[in-house]
Amino acid sequence: MRRAAALRLQAALATAAIAAAIGVALPVIQASAASGSATGYATGNGGTTGGAGGQTVRATTGTAIHAALCSRASSSAPITIQVEGTINHGNTSKVSGASCNTADGVIELKQISNVTIIGVGNGAVFDQLGIHIREASNIIIQNVTVRNVKKSGSPTSNGGDAISMESSVRNVWVDHVTLEASGGESEGFDGLFDMKDNTQYVTLSYSILRNSGRGGLIGSSESDLSNGFITFHHNLYENIDSRTPLLRGGIAHIYNNSYVNLHESGINSRAGARAKVENNYFKDSKDVLGTFYTSELGYWQVGGNIFDNVTWSSPGSENYPAGPNPQSNTTVSVPYSYSLDGAGCVPDIVRQTAGANKGLQVSNGSCSPQTPTATPTSPTPSTSPTPSTSPTPSTSPTPSGTNLSIGAGSDGSSKADGTSYGNVRDGNMSTYWSPTGSTGDISIKWGSATTVSRIIIREASGSAGTIGSWQVINGGTGAVLKSGSGAGAITFAPTSLSKITFRITSSTGTPKVAEYETYAG
Repeated sequence: MRRAAALRLQAALATAAIAAAIGVALPVIQASAASGSATGYATGNGGTTGGAGGQTVRATTGTAIHAALCSRASSSAPITIQVEGTINHGNTSKVSGASCNTADGVIELKQISNVTIIGVGNGAVFDQLGIHIREASNIIIQNVTVRNVKKSGSPTSNGGDAISMESSVRNVWVDHVTLEASGGESEGFDGLFDMKDNTQYVTLSYSILRNSGRGGLIGSSESDLSNGFITFHHNLYENIDSRTPLLRGGIAHIYNNSYVNLHESGINSRAGARAKVENNYFKDSKDVLGTFYTSELGYWQVGGNIFDNVTWSSPGSENYPAGPNPQSNTTVSVPYSYSLDGAGCVPDIVRQTAGANKGLQVSNGSCSPQTPTATPTSPTPSTSPTPSTSPTPSTSPTPSGTNLSIGAGSDGSSKADGTSYGNVRDGNMSTYWSPTGSTGDISIKWGSATTVSRIIIREASGSAGTIGSWQVINGGTGAVLKSGSGAGAITFAPTSLSKITFRITSSTGTPKVAEYETYAG
């Protein structure tokens, strides 16, 4: 077991039991969901706007947060929850309702969508209490502190993770938060920011992660490769043993972060993962980039980084450091616009802007802090140049290789009036295929055996998030190659076949499949 983090917080942690008084403000029509707008991969797949356009309520206890979720007209009704004060075990209880699925001793965002939680006033502190996002989409968490969440000892919460996501999570923006522990696994703590089991389109920005054994992971094991499209920018990682982050499979974009005192390893790309690592500042740290603790290699594209007093270990059977002279061994195409600060000023701009209670300031792209504009209705990043085309589901994810669906045949079942099977293989996001109801099959077929190991399902504009559960089926044998939920990229073992079917088995409405892309790798 790797050693615990060297520095320990000395303050005693209290869990005073206080009454769970619920104070809910009157609705505010068209309330702003958050300050600024989502950036990075959280702008893909239809964008991340949280509770924009819905009611706003005020909460001073964990129970009040749950009550606000449960009082909505539905589990997808937009809501912004403004939080002030200390949220702990003593004031966080399960609340029941048709629009929620909550639990004691954790902030549970389960089977819901369109929610913003934002710290206001004198600030919001989740003390020894984690935030758990499960089977959820379009979530914003902003301007809060989460500290000392334990998986062993007492009290425990959220498996020891400050913020965690799992089980078909889509579109989460976590911004200007402070996540901290008081040691490593031997002291009862786990990760600060974990994603697993099909979590995609997430951005962590302008945040502080410190004093922990583990910064966070993407993928819980070498077989959990369904996660990806994660952006980390303008964050401070300080006094961390490892996992800043640990990336298993998938794609991550990591830029303009400040890393100080990483004791054992930093960005750990493994199991085929690809990371674009640019204009970061690494200081007083060890093995800040590479593949570590496994023989299943990952990859990276590097540029513009500064390595200040960084030491590198020698390569070994399960140790593949990128240094002492890191070079790119892959390329990663990022589908969104963004502005890069020069690496030399990253420690200073991150110091001024990152973390809770910093006034939600962001960089202007030239190493100077500025106050963000109000949240717009579109997901275009406020600090990035406007792209030549508006963001749509067709811009993300960006695959590598040739889309084998172009020029292929197609068929299916339950075709709705006014649509065509061919619309899913024409490269045009403005045309789509729909079943007559909420379920149906759509297939791509070739005249001869074709090897496929990856598909991308892109939903038409305005229908993102409609597709629920699905199966990918070998049309020749009937074998199920993969099952899951939600549109996006789907990978499986390379399979030679002449027909591959995407079977929608549940949805929240009539699905609209704009493109069904197929790739050999």
